[in-house]
Amino acid sequence: MTIDVKRAALNIEPWLNRNTFHHGDFADLGGLVRRKEALGLTISLCIPTLNEAATIGAEVEVFRCWLVQEFPLLDEIAVIDSGSTDGTQTLAAEAGAEVYQAGDILPQYGPRRGKGENMWKAVHQLKGDIIVYVDADITNIHPRFVYGLVGPMIEREDVLYVKALYDRPLTHHPGRRPSGGGRVTEILVRPLFSLWVPELTAIIQPLSGECAVRRSVLEELAFPIGYGVETAHLLDVYAKYGLSAFAQTDLDERIHRNRPIEDLGKSAFGILQAFFRRASQFGLEADMEAMNYCLRQFEADGLRYGQLENWLEEDERPPMMEIPEYRTGRQSHAMQG
Repeated sequence: MTIDVKRAALNIEPWLNRNTFHHGDFADLGGLVRRKEALGLTISLCIPTLNEAATIGAEVEVFRCWLVQEFPLLDEIAVIDSGSTDGTQTLAAEAGAEVYQAGDILPQYGPRRGKGENMWKAVHQLKGDIIVYVDADITNIHPRFVYGLVGPMIEREDVLYVKALYDRPLTHHPGRRPSGGGRVTEILVRPLFSLWVPELTAIIQPLSGECAVRRSVLEELAFPIGYGVETAHLLDVYAKYGLSAFAQTDLDERIHRNRPIEDLGKSAFGILQAFFRRASQFGLEADMEAMNYCLRQFEADGLRYGQLENWLEEDERPPMMEIPEYRTGRQSHAMQG
């Protein structure tokens, strides 16, 4: 599908009014569970991790106590880990999560390391009709990070992909709620979308790590293994289903560690690769084979300056439906069901 880049973003205002929610809209957890069960839905939570010992135990404990034991909204909680060395896996298991080493899932396709890789592996490993992804470094964790995202899909069958939005406090201005996304969102992704995909500027925080997606959509998507996964998924879902497939939920505030500027440069580099792999959808041409995958940054030691070379190719995993082992497993699951 080729998108007409000249199309005016005429659908943003009605979409914002209809498809932007607040987590409080779904705070009746008993009612949400009853609706979920009536629809016959199953929901899985995936927390991708790498050295998150400081926060992972509390996250799993909150979700298990509230959304498995008290209100059975979640059918499974899984941590998919990239090889943590700080005890993350042990703490997650002790708190009640199923813990998987990413390299042990579909090992025949070779080991890769990155958040997108773990998200891709979750599609194969987890069983839910809806998969919720929540980052592992949130210090103000609350059940709303799950029920706020799955709520729109339980209430409306036309919603396929729900993104989180929230305040991300760095500095505060009295009387004014910060409404922007992160730094990479504001200086890269929002300008990029404004130029080429103006309707997607309706997504207030396109790089938010928290989202909920129907399996039927996830299994059709390619997954960049690293920084570009969120951008790639927005573009691919938009190209196939349009803006109406999305919703977003305000989760109020998210407190987490902030990354150094050098890491944000790497993130932007991966996002650009993911975008230009999809350039033909927007009437652009990009020769990926001719691109240079070395990101050059600088470090200073007094008055001496050195260039750092970071080789970062945002390789992509294919749609899960192209993996024979997945198709076989899903057929077996359907027969058992």
